[in-house]
Amino acid sequence: MDSRSISFKKRKISRHRCVACYKMFNRREHLVEHMKISYHSLHQPRCGVCLKHCKSFESVREHLNVPDHLFKGNCKAIFSKRGCTLCLQVFEEAIALADHKNKCQLSPPCPLGTSTQRNPSRSHAGSRLKAVALDCEMVGGGDDGTIDQCASVCLVDEDENVILSTHVRPLLPVTDYRHEVTGLSEEDLKDGMPLEDVRARVVSILCGGHNDGAGRLLLVGHDLRHDMSCLNLEYPSNLLRDTAKYVPLMKTNLVSQSLRYLTKSYLGYKIQCGKHEPYEDCVSAMRLYKRMRDQEHGCSGKEEGNGLNSRKQSDLEKMKAEELYQNSTSEYRCWCLDRLSNP
Repeated sequence: MDSRSISFKKRKISRHRCVACYKMFNRREHLVEHMKISYHSLHQPRCGVCLKHCKSFESVREHLNVPDHLFKGNCKAIFSKRGCTLCLQVFEEAIALADHKNKCQLSPPCPLGTSTQRNPSRSHAGSRLKAVALDCEMVGGGDDGTIDQCASVCLVDEDENVILSTHVRPLLPVTDYRHEVTGLSEEDLKDGMPLEDVRARVVSILCGGHNDGAGRLLLVGHDLRHDMSCLNLEYPSNLLRDTAKYVPLMKTNLVSQSLRYLTKSYLGYKIQCGKHEPYEDCVSAMRLYKRMRDQEHGCSGKEEGNGLNSRKQSDLEKMKAEELYQNSTSEYRCWCLDRLSNP
């Protein structure tokens, strides 16, 4: 064996492997830089077969669709036999998978008014904050109908009970009812509640019967900025749970998915096939939130920020790959932490 072959072999042996995503690096400092920007943690979505960490569940889905001979593994083959296509868990036995699918696959919520609604739950599970989901439908104002105006509002609790459901009287003349999407007409809105009264009701619900602006509930929804804007509502950002902005639910390039796609991919049923129903959208957003919240990730003791950025580069370069991972933390607050304490 000549000197060049020996040198190449040494370089190959000395490469550094990320224990989370399995990327390889020639130099330890390159591995350190990778760990500082990847924010690997036990809260990241992972392949249930090889345990590879990915940015989002969509990244996991793409990983599971790569032919095994290209990935140099057998993730696709194993997952096709023992994996749940909704939550992406992998099971040892076919009977366990079948039993799980019966629970994981959900049915669309019954149309509002056809199901038995219980009184909204007011209890807390230990110190955990309860959550409510919000959805608004807008109609158009202005000469070209592009000014969004709140036309209907729905709020549901964690048990899918309706807390508030009402039409809203627009402030400006409506020039586009957007009927194909909203299903609304002039007749629906003429007896709607004034916007300020609706806003006051929503604030009172979120703030536990007060109007002091101090949130006492988690607010769940999809792309909440639009709903909050049309209600002229401000709410503490640490209490928002937005399924459009939650990193594990985003695309691989971290662009938001539609609520329709998320509901079909993670809950197993279709929504928004015709007009949009605020109650249906509320329930779907709440179900997505609860599915993400109920994941079991364990607890690392360092749940926010990135512990690697608080350490000296020279100290990090002395750490083994396993130590770097153990000291790395997520760049977002995982919703599973909502089960443990107040945000």
